[in-house]
Amino acid sequence: ALSSEALVMGAKAGIDPTVMVNVINVGSGRNTATLQKFPQSILPGTFDYGFSTGLMNKDVQLFMQEAKAMGLSLEACDVVAKLWAEAVRKLGFESDFTKIVTLIEDEAGVKVRSAS
Repeated sequence: ALSSEALVMGAKAGIDPTVMVNVINVGSGRNTATLQKFPQSILPGTFDYGFSTGLMNKDVQLFMQEAKAMGLSLEACDVVAKLWAEAVRKLGFESDFTKIVTLIEDEAGVKVRSAS
């Protein structure tokens, strides 16, 4: 979700999303989202990475339940858990989890896609 927010912000500023991904991937900010998910499923707009939004939400919610049972207050994770729950409500359980970027895009009024 953080990479999605960064790339949406860049797109809103007029930066080509493919250029942004390439720049991020040669620095310390690279991660599985910028190395794999954006190039394979988000930039081309296929949203077919192969894991559902619903299953991601289930995993995140189980993690949060366990954290609570351990007496932990994980504020950043709580925000992420709420975002995934919202994604299931808006996108559906079976949607590909890479579609979460569309929620951020909709708020910003931009799309993070390849020019070609």
